[in-house]
Amino acid sequence: AVAVIVYVFTSAKIVKTGQENLLTGEVKFSAGESVAGIWETQALPNLNEKAVDLKQLLTEAKGDLKSQADKYGKYSMGTSGELNYTVKGTATVKSVNTEKKAGYMEIELKDYTGSEKIMLQVGSVYKGSAVRDSLDFIKFEDYTNQVDFAAISQSIHDVVQKNVIEKADITTITGKEIDFTGCFTVNGNSEILITPVELTVK
Repeated sequence: AVAVIVYVFTSAKIVKTGQENLLTGEVKFSAGESVAGIWETQALPNLNEKAVDLKQLLTEAKGDLKSQADKYGKYSMGTSGELNYTVKGTATVKSVNTEKKAGYMEIELKDYTGSEKIMLQVGSVYKGSAVRDSLDFIKFEDYTNQVDFAAISQSIHDVVQKNVIEKADITTITGKEIDFTGCFTVNGNSEILITPVELTVK
């Protein structure tokens, strides 16, 4: 007797990780290339639309940044978590500190005389997740785990480093006037650490 082996092939599609939406029809914001892909078209318009003048925010807050939460702020977990603000302003760069990996420039807001120490992060390591948590279309519950959610913030910081900081040439920026837009997480009232999403040297 002759054995006949029949192979049956079923139709299957192989998709790369992160491209499952091509099969499911679902469009999800995911780390890496997706962040770069939506940066100019979604992220910046969203942040620019909600950015409040930092001088105005500080003047109205009168030393209590949390007092303006309902008016300008966004909490990282909807109604709880860390309080974040998206701000803009014009300032003079007082100094640049890159001795540590989490570098920053200290700035002086134009026409503002408050006592707060205001800084813009310049990398290469970025603290916090203020930009991610300020975007209206990114929600923790849309992600399967904390690792994926954290990856979004890291990818945003990669874009900030490449598109904002490296283009600004921070080695020659001290003493110059800048326009900026960025996000910060409230951590007390005496220091403000902003992650810039736009930076123009005048």
